[in-house]
Amino acid sequence: MSDPVVEAEKVGGGTPTGEYEGSQQVEILERPSGWKGFTSHPTVQVALLGFVCFMCPGMYNALSGLGAGGQVNPTAQANASSALYATFAFFGFFSGTISNVLGARATLMLGTLGYPLYISSFLVVNVHPNATAYVIASGAVLGVCAAMLWTAQGSLMMAYPTEAQKGLYIGIFWAIFNLGGVVGSAVAFAENFHSTANGVSNGTYIGFLVLTITGFFLPLLMTNPEMMTRTDGTRVVLVRHPSWKAEFLNLFIALRTDPWIVLLFPMFFASNYFYTWQFNDYNGAIFTIRARSLNNFVYWSAQIFGSVFIGYCILDKKRLRRRTRAFLGWVIVFPMVFIVHVWSYFYQKTYTRASEANNSNKIDIYDSSFPAHIWLMIFYGFLDSMWQTYAYWLMGAMSNDMAKLAVFTGFYKCLQSCGAAGVWRADGVGLPYMNIFISTWGLSAAGMLFAFPMVYFRVKDHTELEDETL
Repeated sequence: MSDPVVEAEKVGGGTPTGEYEGSQQVEILERPSGWKGFTSHPTVQVALLGFVCFMCPGMYNALSGLGAGGQVNPTAQANASSALYATFAFFGFFSGTISNVLGARATLMLGTLGYPLYISSFLVVNVHPNATAYVIASGAVLGVCAAMLWTAQGSLMMAYPTEAQKGLYIGIFWAIFNLGGVVGSAVAFAENFHSTANGVSNGTYIGFLVLTITGFFLPLLMTNPEMMTRTDGTRVVLVRHPSWKAEFLNLFIALRTDPWIVLLFPMFFASNYFYTWQFNDYNGAIFTIRARSLNNFVYWSAQIFGSVFIGYCILDKKRLRRRTRAFLGWVIVFPMVFIVHVWSYFYQKTYTRASEANNSNKIDIYDSSFPAHIWLMIFYGFLDSMWQTYAYWLMGAMSNDMAKLAVFTGFYKCLQSCGAAGVWRADGVGLPYMNIFISTWGLSAAGMLFAFPMVYFRVKDHTELEDETL
């Protein structure tokens, strides 16, 4: 058996002391000082994680939020998104295993590779309009890469903070990540302000491509999780590296030992489903390219405020018990689902896919109806960020163990992608806008309703020892 003092020094770079919590001894490590202490601080590491996603998924979001990937014809982008989420769904189910075996940082780097490939495909199709097969194929490759990136991201983001900081850290990550969408949308708006083509220019795609390539190198600046110590001196629970067979069985063990996670599955399924209607069937369908760019800008800007609000102001409110915060988060998100969808319904019933097919009279930023429509995009941005932050926070409330959190995140991304793959394919084959909208509303409401019993019965004021491992 290894010496606990030696092991503590390997992990935390300091000398351990013993503190007792109930009947359990908790090892407290001295955090490193100086430059090493700064770079290995959990807040800095979560911020770097946010910038990786700023460069890669952030640019992807900026492009997707324009509707049709910035193109005039949405079919290729919708089918590419369907392929993306289909491969994401498959590999997302096993990506927790991949992350545990390769390590979170290596998995994160591999995951960034699909984003420049995907964005380059839209540049190619701008030059060669018949190259739509390349767009779809790059979407499928991106699904594999995104599964790895988001699983590594989720396990790191939820494992580094203490229990009292999880909402704050999720909010910090979500704010930086969504700055990618904000910056990308601002670039698209400036590049295409005078455009009459209703599609983005080559310069926009090139700018996005350069940023996504930069994202590949950022994980090199991150500290290995094995060397991380939380702000309270406790070590980050190290990821185990058992056999592939054992890791595969962990997926099923997680379901058997913590079956409450099943009640979050409808919430997971709906968590990317609503993007199709928001981006393609609303923003992409009825607005000019510069209005689409401005809508996209305010949407991702609102996400920053929404994530910080619910993460820091609600879910990390120290004066309230954790169970109280869990209920308060639900009470905020559930009504918001109905506010934005009732509002959207009154717009959706005024147009159809057929009526917009040959309509050259798109809503522009100078039209009198534009302010009300852009406010809806702002509220959708609030809803999305609060939904995703709350989902991650609930998973973080179930465990602090990186291996278990990686499996939970794999479930999350798998089911999220199953829903997205189906609805993007429905959009690609031309299902009526109203059908997609009603299914989006119903699934969002159902996701919150199914989550409520899990919040009531499973969320505790503190994470117990038996919740820490598979």
